[in-house]
Amino acid sequence: MNPNKYTAENGSIMPVSDIAFTPSVKAFQERMGSCENYASMEQHGGWKVKIAPQLKNFITEMDTFFLGTVNAEGQPYIQHRGGPKGFLKVLDDRTLAFGDFEGNRQYITAGNLEDSNKAFIFLLDTANRRRIKIWGRAELAASSTELLESFYTPNYGYEPTRVILFHVDAWDVNCPQHITPRFTQEEIDEITEPLQARIDER
Repeated sequence: MNPNKYTAENGSIMPVSDIAFTPSVKAFQERMGSCENYASMEQHGGWKVKIAPQLKNFITEMDTFFLGTVNAEGQPYIQHRGGPKGFLKVLDDRTLAFGDFEGNRQYITAGNLEDSNKAFIFLLDTANRRRIKIWGRAELAASSTELLESFYTPNYGYEPTRVILFHVDAWDVNCPQHITPRFTQEEIDEITEPLQARIDER
């Protein structure tokens, strides 16, 4: 199959971006004059379905992301997920996975996945003004001690209670427009510690 195509639920072969560009979206694009731009994008490569090395490197450096799911009523839910760098793992070129740590015990994401496996991951690197959108399907992995232990991070202080698998259907890179650079304390310390050391020497 063309790497920029995907198989829809009805079995038809569609451009990858059609996972987001529904007929209603395309109609709006047509009214706003951007439909031809996105048609040209598909002809020149379009969105990707496999995790490229650059995306893998990006993911392994992330310590946070946002996960979107939807319930049976079509109500979306966005949840922040955080952990040490690398907690979102790349299992292969079409599969991501992460440990589900116990939180407020609402289980909205887990419950939504029993209604629908459609899910969305949004990755945002504010320091470097980069953002990645990933469409796919998520599921709760069959629990086992061996699997949970593979997602355990020493000295983190939290242990996963389950693992969520995310099967990638499409991904795209957003432009950096409107992203205000922000830095973690770790990033700030990395820059300022050598300067502080020089000051202390005086």
